[in-house]
Amino acid sequence: MLRFLGALLTIALTVVCLIATWPQLFGAQNLWIVTQVVALRGVVVVGCLMAAALFALFSLARPIRAFAGAIAVVLVATAIGNAAIMGARGVGDTSFAEWTEDSVTVLTWNTLGDAPGAETIARVALEGGADVVSLPETTKATGIEVALLMKEGGNPMWVHTVAFDEIAKARSTTILVSPRLGDYDTVWDSNRDRAEEAARVGNTSVLPTVVLKPTGGSGPTIVAVHAVAPIPGQMENWRADLRWLATQCQEDNVIMAGDYNATVDHMADLGTGSDTTIGRCTDAGRASGNGAVGTWSTALPALLGSPIDHVMATPNWSVSGMRVIEDDALDASDHRPVLVQLTPSG
Repeated sequence: MLRFLGALLTIALTVVCLIATWPQLFGAQNLWIVTQVVALRGVVVVGCLMAAALFALFSLARPIRAFAGAIAVVLVATAIGNAAIMGARGVGDTSFAEWTEDSVTVLTWNTLGDAPGAETIARVALEGGADVVSLPETTKATGIEVALLMKEGGNPMWVHTVAFDEIAKARSTTILVSPRLGDYDTVWDSNRDRAEEAARVGNTSVLPTVVLKPTGGSGPTIVAVHAVAPIPGQMENWRADLRWLATQCQEDNVIMAGDYNATVDHMADLGTGSDTTIGRCTDAGRASGNGAVGTWSTALPALLGSPIDHVMATPNWSVSGMRVIEDDALDASDHRPVLVQLTPSG
């Protein structure tokens, strides 16, 4: 009976570990708990190795030797599987190709409600030479201040903000766009102040996303993303946000950047082709060898964090450089900034 129970537990753990490693096999990547686990592959690797070491010690005890040894093997295999996936997606390549006049540099940074301050945000944007600055959880007032500082630094910006209300800074998203990309209009009516109403006219459901269309019709559609986090009570809104964001990348020329609160695992069924991540857009992290570098939380080392902040673009753009900016001076926010250089394909 004990042997049977041990075998049953080993099989059950194997299934759990398989789901944690590749939930797409079961269509479980967007289920509560599985969502949270798969978002932290680095933590899974470390946790499995620590647990495997413990069970390896238990295997020295004769009565449970076979059971503990089998569990240790399953845990090591799980760690190897997750580490292999991280390695395939890229654990860091910060090289940039030479900038050209056709290049577009995109910075995205969830500022945790203006926490770093306008001077710090502007400094990061100026140092990166950003043409587009996507700032979830950033108010219009801070966005204007950043733009003024960037103008003083020789890189003027237009400011666009959508706010669901003026009470919580998290319910504002601001995007700055360089005049060299042309003139842009905001699609969504920022005077609307109800998330339910926003969802009907087209937006993410709880936190605002900014969609910009070129007034001249020649530039890319630019989307500053902020999906709600997959927490209890918001799971359905989170799934709906990802589905809606996929619809925003159905055109031929789109750049999306921001806090998706999702890794590429969670978007496994949202791409329109085998090489796309969401809609017709492809994740710059995977394309540049940075797909496993965590952007949240700054309390964790980058490879233990979750890569939930993304820059994505349609196939007419190639990723010619990316880095997740790791700087202790920027930890006023719980997200790391992401800088990506895009160059026209062909």
